[in-house]
Amino acid sequence: MLKSVRHNRHYIGITKDVDNRLSEHNFGEVRSTKAYRPWVVVHTEHYHDKTGARKRELFLKRTAKARKELFNSIEKTQLIRSS
Repeated sequence: MLKSVRHNRHYIGITKDVDNRLSEHNFGEVRSTKAYRPWVVVHTEHYHDKTGARKRELFLKRTAKARKELFNSIEKTQLIRSS
């Protein structure tokens, strides 16, 4: 999961190479995220296969409650790390 540094935006997606995908977002190669650059990685999850990763991605994109709970969990973790 990516978070925009300047805007209150998140991006959820799957990839095999997180660093490369982050670069694509930050260099403006992804139309849906170009206007909200720069991006930082705030959360990753690892899956054994693409099917499991895709199911999780779709679940988060379709389920507002799950997305909100994940965002809150990430924010709490970041607050604990910064204190």
